Amino acid sequence: MRHTSPSLPSLRASIRAVPIGLLTLFSVAACSDAASTAPDDETSGGNGSGTLTTFSMASFVCSEEAKLTNAYTVSSAMATKVVDHEVVSDYTYDASTTTQLTFSGATITSSSADGVVIAGSSVTISRAGTYRLRGTLADGQVMVHTSDTGVVKLVLDGVSLSRSADAALFISKAKRAAIILASGSSNTITDGATYPAGVDQNAALFSKANLSIGGTGALTVTGRYLDGITGKDGLVIRSGTISVTAVDDGIRGKDYLVIRGGTFVVNAGGDAYKSDEEGDATLGYVLVSGGTHTLTARNDGIQAETDVLLSDGAFTIKTGGGATAVIADSISAKALKATRTLVVDGGTYSIDAADDGLHANANVVVNGGTFTVATADDGVHADSAFTINGGAIDVTRSYEGIEAGSADLTFNGGRVRVVSSDDGINLAGNGDTAPGRAPGNYTIRINGGRVVSTSGGDGIDANGHIAMSGGCLVVHGPTANNNAPVDYDGTFTMTGGYLVAAGSMGMAQAPGTTSTQPSLFVTFGSVQTANTVVHVADANGTSVLDFVPSRNFQSLVVSTPTLTRGSNYTLYLGGNASSPSTDGLFSSGQFTPSGSGRTLSLSSTVTRLTY
Repeated sequence: MRHTSPSLPSLRASIRAVPIGLLTLFSVAACSDAASTAPDDETSGGNGSGTLTTFSMASFVCSEEAKLTNAYTVSSAMATKVVDHEVVSDYTYDASTTTQLTFSGATITSSSADGVVIAGSSVTISRAGTYRLRGTLADGQVMVHTSDTGVVKLVLDGVSLSRSADAALFISKAKRAAIILASGSSNTITDGATYPAGVDQNAALFSKANLSIGGTGALTVTGRYLDGITGKDGLVIRSGTISVTAVDDGIRGKDYLVIRGGTFVVNAGGDAYKSDEEGDATLGYVLVSGGTHTLTARNDGIQAETDVLLSDGAFTIKTGGGATAVIADSISAKALKATRTLVVDGGTYSIDAADDGLHANANVVVNGGTFTVATADDGVHADSAFTINGGAIDVTRSYEGIEAGSADLTFNGGRVRVVSSDDGINLAGNGDTAPGRAPGNYTIRINGGRVVSTSGGDGIDANGHIAMSGGCLVVHGPTANNNAPVDYDGTFTMTGGYLVAAGSMGMAQAPGTTSTQPSLFVTFGSVQTANTVVHVADANGTSVLDFVPSRNFQSLVVSTPTLTRGSNYTLYLGGNASSPSTDGLFSSGQFTPSGSGRTLSLSSTVTRLTY
């Protein structure tokens, strides 16, 4: 959804009208800091003079391994669905019993009269069996209409079918139909730009029966009226090289669309892939388990009336003109869109969207896969819950990076990096505009993984609670005082994991006093310049934190398992690091301070320091 940025408020309650970004959960097997000892002549306290020496920086490791084994997966979702109709043997045939249909302009010939009725430039197949199609049919139609119980197999072996009035290939009735793309063949199907009134077809290749497509040949479909390929029942594609250009939807299976492999290039004026059965929760799904997919759509890339289920495949998806485009609020141009649940187990995804990158009207679950997302709206949006158990999500451009609505936002494993103009991670609670919304209903849970937020609005924002028990949370920004690096309405309970957040001071918050792991909350007398190195060491010179914020900052929140209540620490601001950082954190190398540090005693669960 599209939001309007708030004006500068004077009270925190005013800001809470802004929708809250949703965090994906990642699990961390290990987050550890290796100890290092400072030399005896090191200045480690006060603002006095002394000889400044070099510190060993923390060896900071954050595993992205998923903790959970009971994740909700594609297999879990499919257990609630009608299984598709595909029979693999439908893609094989006996050439000796195959009927040959040959096309030459408006002329059609058949090697057998059994099950074939030719009328001018149209032919009707009326009996189950195998039919090989070759040649060029100009302004004609191949129709399948059978009443028997066998499968109809159509072998496309160098055929070009075109029609000026309606579908060029129309499967009107069959128990089951299969299209086999012959090895080495190139085939084309094109329909008319206008259809006669009363015709119940809307695609160049249109099937009212369960249809499967396989083989190793190539198929190019041009849908000049509306869709390219449409199955009014189920549609399964196992293999082939398939290109579709369509005025409306590219490839559509009403009951379900299942793609198991192949190479696809789809340019659609509507949705690229679609399933639109809305009256039955066991249908209306899109399942993709392999293949290479280049999808360009005016509307959604992949859209399902129930669930979008992705277990593997390589996807390049551009919708609505891309992340720099401006579209009307009435247009849906999401890359991945499920009316119910979106589940991703694997695959690679390059997304350039004018709307949300990943979207579900209910829940989004990411168990694996690699995502690069640029979007004009939310990188990931779930109206209900968002959970990440593994994989990697890089949102390089967004309005809000990750947003969840009326349920928890959970990170159990994997890696998330978001760049946003508004909130980076946002838990909206009961909804963006719900009246009388109160904190406490929902929680951002960080149990593991690596979560990095670089934001123009709140870095992490919960209209409810935050609970962190593991993993790593790194926040860069915001710089404006009407937003905060960490913002929550309820409580923030810190029981484990690594937290470092640097940004503006005006509304900055730290974990609460109900935490069992202590935190350090530092505010600075003036704004500190981006890329200023922050080094925190214990009384022995052992590094606790080495961090370089990527944006200007005036507040800093740190909580790590190596902090001990009652112990003394020294904070150094400025200096040089000998190695590059990852997400602003250093994993090795040496730190040379530019001046003496400031000592402090970690006297409370949350210790505040003005620097």
